[in-house]
Amino acid sequence: MGKFDIFNKFNSAVLVVDEKQVVVYKNNVFKRIFPDFIDLEKFCHKLNYSVCALVSNDVDVHSPILQALKSPQDFSAHILYQSSSNDYFYYDLASTKKGKYTTLVFTDVTAKIALEKAISKNLILQKKITLAEIDNKNLSKIKQQAQSQAMKLLLLNNISNIIRGSVDTSKILTSALDELAQLFAAFRAFYAVYSKDMAAYIINESLQKKDISKKITFDKNTEEAIIRGKVFCSSCIKEYIEAKPFNELVQRVVIPIYHMNYKIGVIVVSTKQKTKFDDALEVLDGVSTQLGNAIIQAELYEKNSRMVKELTRTLKELQETQLKLINSEKMASLGQLVAGVAHEINTPIASIKSNNEITTKLIARIKDEEVAELLKEVNNIDKEAIERINRLVISLRKFVRLDEADLQEANINKELDLTLDLIRHETKNKVVIIKNYGDIPPIKCYPNMLNQVFMNLLVNAVQAIDTVGEITIDTSYKDNNLVVKIKDTGCGIKEPEKIFFAGYTTKGVGVGTGLGLAISQKIIEKHNGKIDVKTKINEGSEFIITIPSK
Repeated sequence: MGKFDIFNKFNSAVLVVDEKQVVVYKNNVFKRIFPDFIDLEKFCHKLNYSVCALVSNDVDVHSPILQALKSPQDFSAHILYQSSSNDYFYYDLASTKKGKYTTLVFTDVTAKIALEKAISKNLILQKKITLAEIDNKNLSKIKQQAQSQAMKLLLLNNISNIIRGSVDTSKILTSALDELAQLFAAFRAFYAVYSKDMAAYIINESLQKKDISKKITFDKNTEEAIIRGKVFCSSCIKEYIEAKPFNELVQRVVIPIYHMNYKIGVIVVSTKQKTKFDDALEVLDGVSTQLGNAIIQAELYEKNSRMVKELTRTLKELQETQLKLINSEKMASLGQLVAGVAHEINTPIASIKSNNEITTKLIARIKDEEVAELLKEVNNIDKEAIERINRLVISLRKFVRLDEADLQEANINKELDLTLDLIRHETKNKVVIIKNYGDIPPIKCYPNMLNQVFMNLLVNAVQAIDTVGEITIDTSYKDNNLVVKIKDTGCGIKEPEKIFFAGYTTKGVGVGTGLGLAISQKIIEKHNGKIDVKTKINEGSEFIITIPSK
């Protein structure tokens, strides 16, 4: 065994150099690690310090091998080796002097340095991860706060939209309670209104969806908080003094509702969530203010609506009363006029009738047959005229019937004929009357009133015909209903939806009052019936009267 073979047992590369800088020994590890070693000079060029050496003009200063050989003492350095494949490795170089030999030991620390770098990098990464986690937690917290704030603002916006879109107090309260219950994941939410004696009554409750009217009282602390008018959150076992206790503590949010300085009511929301709602109180203050204004406005609107309905109903009643008074006065005046005219007509008619009978007796005594026949013909014409006048007077008396205020059985076909007799002067030589009378039983009605309706409709039909035309009258009885149809071939009606309004007329100034059809409609309604119209311009109109008989 050679004197340097002991170095083959080393795990590190060993190089032995003599005093003339001649390599005298390389152990097996050295040969394996540095297989491209040729000579010491070239080998020195591949080695360098792992850190920059001091600036110097001496080239040997930059070579760790040369420094180790020149050093009179043991030498050590951390060096960098560049292989032929341009890979870099780190070694701890240690040199020992013994006699004329210098022993150089190269301990590979590449893996150690790589590990140290990895550990250092890992520590830096861990620090970054820690900072990132902290930032993430902060961002999550900010995100949660932002989401919470967004939800609260959404709540405020939703309630604002509800308030703007409705004037119904119940709808506003129900919608607001539903929104609040959703926000707080509540199992109960209710609204209590304060009465004049300042007692609170629950009138609206979310989730239960039922009508409630229950008097409640709050504990002293809650009542004081409500008086201050600020939204607050607290833990409780009971919502109010009269309520049944819960099985566990719950979070209760109390929202006083004020308008100006007037206490209107209070909203109570109960939830099993344990989180604090302090950040929501400011938003809920805004909700409280908006609800207070909305409730007052809705109540004022509802009050005004009720007043408008009452005034409308009163106006309608006044209009109906006015129509009745006008109709009654009209019929009373007409009755008095007819009675007077009939009395005045009857006196001269009686004289004429008496003279006609005397003339009949005298004619029988005339011997001149030609003269007798002529006088007889004239006398018969006078007699027929007297009978026609009598029928007309009887028809007028029947039409007004001032003494017939109660329901009576009447033959509607005969009543229509009676009305036609009275307007014969209107229809003569102008209108052809077509009668399609059905088999109708006697109907209980107010005959004088129905005759007035028939008169209005028939006169209107005649006036709607410019030159000549037809009026068709149909009567029928079906399913205990009397149906009368009066159809004309006139000019039609431009605005049929208005014809039953009092004061509306299609006739010229001074011709129509606009009351005839309005009064007719009221008369038919008095009989529990209805009157409809079908019309086409330049084709005619048809009025349909339906009256139940039982």
